Amino acid sequence: MHPTIQKFHDLVLANNHSGVPALMAEDITFQPPTYWATWNGRDAVAAVLGHVNEVFTDFEYRRVMGSDNDWALEFQCKIEGLDCVGVDLITLNDEGLMQTFEVVMRPYKTIGALRAAMNERVSKDPSFMKHKSALS
Repeated sequence: MHPTIQKFHDLVLANNHSGVPALMAEDITFQPPTYWATWNGRDAVAAVLGHVNEVFTDFEYRRVMGSDNDWALEFQCKIEGLDCVGVDLITLNDEGLMQTFEVVMRPYKTIGALRAAMNERVSKDPSFMKHKSALS
């Protein structure tokens, strides 16, 4: 496994978000499963993933697939008590940092629960408002 993917995998399983931003390119893009938009930039993506880290429970990886710069990390978790299966699709840049990060999930009801939980969390986080401009 690529060292960046291994480190990300280990940090997520340890529920330690603090080391994740260092694994991201400054101009990383993140496509969430909850709406058709893209978050742009390390600070904004780190803020979004930090909140996701608090919403997901019983998180575990089922499979890690990939080689070179393209990786898929299949996971399962619960969101508001609902079962979820998803995949993190990650592309690394030439420096080995996460350049693109897309999450696909199912079932639909769980995606709705994620969106509601995230909206609730970020609406109460005054520091999150500075990241609105990072959404395209």
